[in-house]
Amino acid sequence: MSAGRPFRGCACFFTDNIFVGRFGLHVRYRDEPQLRRDHGRALRERGCRSEEQFREVLREIEAEVQRRKQLPHQSVERRAIISKCYKPKHPELYTLQDSFLAPEFLEIERFCTSPGADLQGLLSYLESFSDKRIYRLPVFTEQFCQALLEELENFEQSDMPKGRPNTMNNYGVLLNELGMDERLVTPLRERLRPLTALLYPELGGACLDSHRAFVVKYALHEDLDLSSHYDNAEVTLNVSLGKEFTEGNLYFGEFNQDPSPVPQYIEVEHVWGRGLLHRGGQVHGALPIASGERWNLIVWMRSSAIRNRLCPMCRRKPELVEAEGFGDGFTEGEEQPQTVSVCALG
Repeated sequence: MSAGRPFRGCACFFTDNIFVGRFGLHVRYRDEPQLRRDHGRALRERGCRSEEQFREVLREIEAEVQRRKQLPHQSVERRAIISKCYKPKHPELYTLQDSFLAPEFLEIERFCTSPGADLQGLLSYLESFSDKRIYRLPVFTEQFCQALLEELENFEQSDMPKGRPNTMNNYGVLLNELGMDERLVTPLRERLRPLTALLYPELGGACLDSHRAFVVKYALHEDLDLSSHYDNAEVTLNVSLGKEFTEGNLYFGEFNQDPSPVPQYIEVEHVWGRGLLHRGGQVHGALPIASGERWNLIVWMRSSAIRNRLCPMCRRKPELVEAEGFGDGFTEGEEQPQTVSVCALG
C-alpha cells in the first residue's frame, strides 16, 4: 500500500477532460490550433458556429485551465479558514460511528469479512442492475442523512469560502475542505473495501487507498442535471441523501473501455440512504429534476496499484505532478505489483 508516500496528480488534469458546459462537450486543450483541429467539428455540431462563439469557448477553457492550476493553493487556504472559523452544527458527524450506518450495511460488512465470503454470497445482499456491474445497497440511516443535510446547509449558509466539487457541478461541498475526510470518509472507504474486493478485483477493489469525496446539490434555478461523463475513480459510491424531489434519475451507458456503436442505457432511481457502487469508468449522467432539491454524496475511490500504470483520464502512463492531500490517487517511489491479487485488505 501507499502509507507514508505522498499522493500525486497527473499532468493531464491541466489539459484533458475540460468540460464546455454550454455545448455539453469534454475537450482536450493544448492550444488554439489543436482545439480547432480536434474539437472544431464537434463544437459546430453542437451549435458553436460563429467565430465569436468559438472565442467565448476559448476564453472559458483558458479560464478553467488557470482555475485548475490555482486549485491546490486555494484549497489549502480554504481548509485553513474553515478549520479556524467554521462552527459545525453537528460536530459528532465528523467521526464515523456504527450508528450512522444502516443495519443492513453492517450485516453485509460482517458477511464480507467472514471466512469463506465470496461474490455469489455478497450478491444475494445487493440489488444488481443489468450486466453493467452496478449494485445498490443500504448505507446510512435516516437520522444520519437528515443530520448531514443540516450540517451541509449550515455550511452553505455560512460566510465560509467554498470550492466547487468539479467542473460539472457548481453547487455542493468538498468534504476534505469541510474537515470530514480523515475521520468520516476514510473509515467509510476502508469499510467498503471488503465489498469492493469481491465486486471489482480487477480494478484494485482490495486496495483502494485514496479517494475524493464531495456532496452535489441539484435544485431548480441551480444545477438541474449532469451530462454524460465517467469518473476519475476505479470505483464510485453514490449515496442519495434526500431531500424531497421529483425526477432526476441517474442513467448508465457503457464502460468507457468497451465502446459500443449503439450504447444501451438504463435508468436508476435514487433511493434515500442507499448507495450505488459502480465502476468509475462507467459512462453515466443525471436527468433533470422537476421539483425540489436532490443531494448526493459522491466518493471517488482510487487504487494507486491500478492507476500508477495507466491514468484513467488520459489513458496514458501518468506524468506525475505534486498535489495536495490524496491528489488524484497516484504514487511514486515504489515498484507496483504485477497483479492486483496481492493487494492487502489491511
